[in-house]
Amino acid sequence: MKKQGEQSTEGQKGGFFRLIGVASTVGINLVVSTFVGFAIGYWLIDGHLGTFPWFTIIFTLLGIASGFRYLFRIAQRAGEDNGDSKGSG
Repeated sequence: MKKQGEQSTEGQKGGFFRLIGVASTVGINLVVSTFVGFAIGYWLIDGHLGTFPWFTIIFTLLGIASGFRYLFRIAQRAGEDNGDSKGSG
């Protein structure tokens, strides 16, 4: 049989590992979205139209913006989760 303190410790560990998972996906998403934007601009558009470096620059910046948009969404969700848990506890 588990005591009250043991259950809360396990819950804290689960929350910690969930945050680690979210943090790693944010980092991976920033890199992948930047690379995808670069690849679309460089290989798909500039490679066919011969307009290098214009679409490479534009789509790389769009990829970076997309990565940061995801980062801000995750930060906003984390802030909402913290606000809910502080208000109810």
